[in-house]
Amino acid sequence: MPGNTWAEEDWKVARQYVGDDLSFVGVLGSRQGADAYFNDMKRVRLKYDVKKVFSDEQDVCLFYDLAISGTTIFVSAWYRVEDGKICSLKVLFDPRPILEQKPA
Repeated sequence: MPGNTWAEEDWKVARQYVGDDLSFVGVLGSRQGADAYFNDMKRVRLKYDVKKVFSDEQDVCLFYDLAISGTTIFVSAWYRVEDGKICSLKVLFDPRPILEQKPA
């Protein structure tokens, strides 16, 4: 994907690189379909600081710091690409810093 469209919240460009049937699995939930995934991403407004990218054929792994709810969390994300589009995304991180936050 050109540039850093996720971090820049350029959802229109980012969506062009994602298949309609995207499967997202994360620590705090999952989504089926690109539209459901992007609706969530637009709402939560996360900030990413990518540290490392690895690739192996159709698989791409990112390590990044994620700023969410005033907390920074280290994340690993596994993207699967088929026919030039992201078809699945699995995200792994320790959710305790988010879950242990006191309500405002």
